[in-house]
Amino acid sequence: MTTTTTESVKPEYAHEHAPRLNFGERVPEFYRAMLRLEQAAAKDIDPTLFHLIKIRASQVNHCAFCIDMHTKDALAEGESVERIVQLNAWAESRHFYTERELAAFELTEAVTVLTDGFVPDEVYARAAAHFDETELARVISAITVINAWNRIAVTTRMTPGHYTPGQFKK
Repeated sequence: MTTTTTESVKPEYAHEHAPRLNFGERVPEFYRAMLRLEQAAAKDIDPTLFHLIKIRASQVNHCAFCIDMHTKDALAEGESVERIVQLNAWAESRHFYTERELAAFELTEAVTVLTDGFVPDEVYARAAAHFDETELARVISAITVINAWNRIAVTTRMTPGHYTPGQFKK
């Protein structure tokens, strides 16, 4: 009689890289200023939209740390897994989002990439049709701040996977 055992074999994942440096320790005054910018950008903007903007810009910028952080924060605050999963293909998954959110995603990509050196008038006009001027300025602020965070996290190779929701809230 032959017996076979079915052992659960854990896959061997790639080595986790270490961060290049602790940015906040090296330039604490700049880091605190960035946190204040984040707080200012979050003021009076819909928290759901704020999370989605941060996730989308982080996807475009390939910032794994920020994708991890903002996805966990969004889930903790009640965002659906489905909307987060579909966000990377929002243009093909439009029915998961409001027209207002779609306009914000399009603007997020235009501001984040700046491939033509500017934000196209049509993209700006679509966003302006869904947000009053103050709201639009807040959306642009949110996009600007997450892009700055993405550049810090990508450059310093902040390691994703260890963040817990609310970890950096003061």
